[in-house]
Amino acid sequence: MTTTPVARRFFLEQCGYGLGRAALASLLPTLMHRVAAGQSPNPKMPAAQAVPGLTGLPHFAPRAKRIIHLFMAGAPSHLELFDYKPKLVELAGKPLPPEVIRGQRYAFIRSDSAVLEPQFAFRQATSMGMQISDAMPRLRSIAERLCFVRSMHTDQFNHAPAQIFFNSGFAQPGRPSLGSWLVYGLGCDTQELPAFVVMSTGAGISGGAANWSSGFLPTRYAGTRLRGGSEPILNINNPPGIDPQLQRSSIDAIARMNSRRLAEVADPEIQSRIAAYELAFRLQTTAPELMQLEGETRETLELYGCQPDKPNFARGCLLARRMIERGVRMVTLYNEGWDAHSDVKGNHTRNCRETDQACAALVLDLERRGLLDDTLIVWGGEFGRTPMVESNPTLGRKLGRDHHPQAFTVWMAGGGVRPGMVWGQTDELGFHVVENPVHIHDLQATIMHLMGIDHERLTYFHQGREFRLTDVHGQVVSALIA
Repeated sequence: MTTTPVARRFFLEQCGYGLGRAALASLLPTLMHRVAAGQSPNPKMPAAQAVPGLTGLPHFAPRAKRIIHLFMAGAPSHLELFDYKPKLVELAGKPLPPEVIRGQRYAFIRSDSAVLEPQFAFRQATSMGMQISDAMPRLRSIAERLCFVRSMHTDQFNHAPAQIFFNSGFAQPGRPSLGSWLVYGLGCDTQELPAFVVMSTGAGISGGAANWSSGFLPTRYAGTRLRGGSEPILNINNPPGIDPQLQRSSIDAIARMNSRRLAEVADPEIQSRIAAYELAFRLQTTAPELMQLEGETRETLELYGCQPDKPNFARGCLLARRMIERGVRMVTLYNEGWDAHSDVKGNHTRNCRETDQACAALVLDLERRGLLDDTLIVWGGEFGRTPMVESNPTLGRKLGRDHHPQAFTVWMAGGGVRPGMVWGQTDELGFHVVENPVHIHDLQATIMHLMGIDHERLTYFHQGREFRLTDVHGQVVSALIA
């Protein structure tokens, strides 16, 4: 005997005035009253056209109100930038000791490949003895304002899953990103711009949109990607013949129909659709104004190394500052191209030339505007690079480094973190963490704590259980908090 599955919602709809429809009928007047008042038909759901956050959040007084995440996609080498290891100079051209590399997996090289010495000179940057390479002189000059975590480690050793893991706490697409969790829990102060904005410069992001997806949360919490140029959001301009008044009337009519359906089924995706129409309408005015930098002073543009009409990393950092000034909760700026399988020196020279000045400028600019204390900046990639060289004549590679999940460096600034601090340590080869390890979930838990969120309490029920950003792991690294 063959049976056809029947969806629960369809079953209730077919019950006439059975239990489901009778219950809905009794609630309908209240639901419609809430819709007419511009409120959500479900008191537990955020109101249409607004992102107010959940009742009871933040859990405690936040140290940071907003986040700018500078994601160096492709994975910078900690050994070239922040974690100087003289031992690599001594061992250059020789294989690492067998006990160090035993049981390790790599994407492209053999574990017994020869050691590659650091490709840049290092100089002391802080009174605590932190050294930063000559590749990042601007960042070195403000190191006393930064908090370095040199003991990061991750579970993933390929780019796409490692990037998704860093951003969502899970290596496969489908989970909400950090920005989505923050907006879901805390809401956002602006209705003129998206609560969670994503920008990128470079060749491409391996993890793609899964890095800023809302996963199983309603799609209104997903990141909105802004592009460079005259049209930061595709298809945002009206076609010929459609004026603002006609568009406003059309959106209002669509909103009324969507609101009626929302009152019937309380589907949060309908609410997301209503909010998306409204935000898109407002963005037609606010997005072009946001992207125009003519109002910035010459001194500010020179501080960032920014050309107003050139979409690059410096412009992205300045736009990130402008967005958080306008109430955006989180901005993630991806700078791709750090995947140095060949010529790590040339690769990092180019990337540091593109990013060093702007990163330092962002910290200084926020500080002078009184925004650094409650704005958290996070800089880092998805993993580190191997102490061993990658050279492959078949692929045309030489003097590069492979993927290295066992150890890498992240720095943070502002937003309640302890400035001028170096936390954690790797061994003399920069291979393994030997002191104060910080897992990706630990970093995520700490970021949420700085935003006033207990990472174990912000959950979402999905597929029969409660989910959270840090899954079932993660500890707040209290030592990083000022």
